[in-house]
Amino acid sequence: MTSIERTAYPRFKRLITAHELHLFFSPTRDELQWAADATDGDERLLALLLMLKSYQRMGCFPALEDVPAQVVEFVPRQVELPEGTLPLYRAERTAKHHRGLVRKKVGVKYDQGEARRIVERSIRKEAEAKNRPADLINIALEKVVEAGLELPGFSTFDKMASKIRTEVNVSIREGIHDRMSPVQRARLLRLLAERDSDGTTLFNRLKKPAKGPTWSHFKNLAKRLDWLDELGDTSVWMASVATGKITDFAGEADAADASELRDYATIKQIALIACLAHKAGMRVRDDLATMFTKRVATKIKRAKEELEAIRLAERRSSRL
Repeated sequence: MTSIERTAYPRFKRLITAHELHLFFSPTRDELQWAADATDGDERLLALLLMLKSYQRMGCFPALEDVPAQVVEFVPRQVELPEGTLPLYRAERTAKHHRGLVRKKVGVKYDQGEARRIVERSIRKEAEAKNRPADLINIALEKVVEAGLELPGFSTFDKMASKIRTEVNVSIREGIHDRMSPVQRARLLRLLAERDSDGTTLFNRLKKPAKGPTWSHFKNLAKRLDWLDELGDTSVWMASVATGKITDFAGEADAADASELRDYATIKQIALIACLAHKAGMRVRDDLATMFTKRVATKIKRAKEELEAIRLAERRSSRL
């Protein structure tokens, strides 16, 4: 389950400052009159005002017991209710009626079916490129608010983000798998079993960073690129896959060892290794370019120093 604190889903702060109480939870005269006209007792008047101010602040209706004590104590003082007045609903139908009044007051529609459809559409679209559930939830939140709808509960966002993200990731991994030949798939799976000269699996070779820009390292890196290219054309495998997804899948593979990956389903093994191989190829090419640039820069610097030395020697000889 995604932590609500990692998302933009509205929630009460643990500590509300005096300034925030006055700014967000102080009823206006019009709001007080509206609530008084709709209720017939101090307890229900306070309950309705708390419901209104909470919705204005959060975009959803919290349970009355979840409203912070600071707010429950502050609002009665602002509207001069008798000390000790507590919000109370003796019947659920009264609470339901009050929620309808608040929706009409703030101009929001209550359509949970449409809200869930918006959440599903936005998450499914964004999950093609993003992988963090919190990011998916935040985008869906924005879309529901833009539509002028009441927010579903956080658990609805969380469950849908988890379910849809899994479905999209499975589809992406299957696409990567299907764009590879049987020979290429077998070649990647052998990386988890075959050993390198240092005793580790060849899979570990995909993770090795470049060393310093020496000529011997340059040649070794060029050999590694040849080895990577022999695995297959990763750009074909990654066709239409978002860069963010490739990075996330490669990161998952990089964080695991060969024995852990062997526990995954075959399609997932192949897709994750393919993404890691793709990123490794990009990294090796970048490292080669960097090494080459540094080597050339070093040669140019030495050539300039030698040229300057020759010029100095010629000047000395001409003076003699």
